[in-house]
Amino acid sequence: MRTSLHRVTPEALSGSGQGIVGTAPRCGRPRPDANLEPMIDVTALTRTYGGLRAVDNVSFTAQPGRVTGFLGPNGAGKSTTMRVMVGLTPATSGSATVLGRKYADLPNPGREVGVLLDASAQHAGRTGRETLKIAARTMGLPLSSVDAMLETVSLTDKEAERRVKNYSLGMRQRLGIATALIGDPEVLILDEPANGLDPAGIRWMRDLLRGFANKGGTVLLSSHLLHEIEVIADDLVVIGQGRIVAQGTKAELLATAGTLVRSSNIAELSRAFDEHGIHAVASGPNGLRAEADADLIGKVALAAGVPLTELRAADGAGLEEMFLELTSETSREGAAA
Repeated sequence: MRTSLHRVTPEALSGSGQGIVGTAPRCGRPRPDANLEPMIDVTALTRTYGGLRAVDNVSFTAQPGRVTGFLGPNGAGKSTTMRVMVGLTPATSGSATVLGRKYADLPNPGREVGVLLDASAQHAGRTGRETLKIAARTMGLPLSSVDAMLETVSLTDKEAERRVKNYSLGMRQRLGIATALIGDPEVLILDEPANGLDPAGIRWMRDLLRGFANKGGTVLLSSHLLHEIEVIADDLVVIGQGRIVAQGTKAELLATAGTLVRSSNIAELSRAFDEHGIHAVASGPNGLRAEADADLIGKVALAAGVPLTELRAADGAGLEEMFLELTSETSREGAAA
């Protein structure tokens, strides 16, 4: 069975959760170890709107040198949590700090935290170059940083002179990432940055963020799609209906994804699992994903006289099924995130 380290119960929510490449933060931190302080620390965070708890006692951390995937269906509370982190929405209770302070207390936030919450919120009448020039001036940066950042996000000179209203969503995402990176921050907070990117653009974004983390930066990356995140994330935090339902390293959550087993006599195998108290759910044709290791599954099948056609760790497919199972009762398609 999954442990409370990964699958979070209400009783466990009182403390904080554990559990081109070349753009690097100016801090040049070494790779992380267990003794480093978290760069993002969310503790017992709650945000209510009238009678609705959009965020309900949420706790987790993001460490330096790692990419933390913040996962949940639409309306789960991801965007609200991130808005509280960067001071756009006040918390009802609890706290969210970045680099040990509230975002509003950072002296020059863009030099320390790069933020992209909504690529479509950029001024439509400005050109891409003008957008970055304003960001550079606001942060006290030389204008030479603008051309370097345009090159980093692969926006051409011609594209940089176009007005943002004429940009595709993918181009707006690239411009938003450039704005987040131009201050050479130590932390990135990005809400659904893959929206609008084509497959090549998604690969580019993954490489960029992986390189940022490998050089000591901290990345918090949200998505409602597991496959967008699991390739790059070191740690995963799963939220549903405002509550954390699972968190841990990707390896830890993969270990709890269980075992995939197939048989031509799946009904008999299912009965054998029930007799031994092994929880299992359907997984494709003649298949089950069982919450037990492969050795135990094999012994139970042998004792029941049930031949197996496949027996292996569930891995990524099991992680996706676990994600869907954890959030199925909390998904609110179309609700405010």
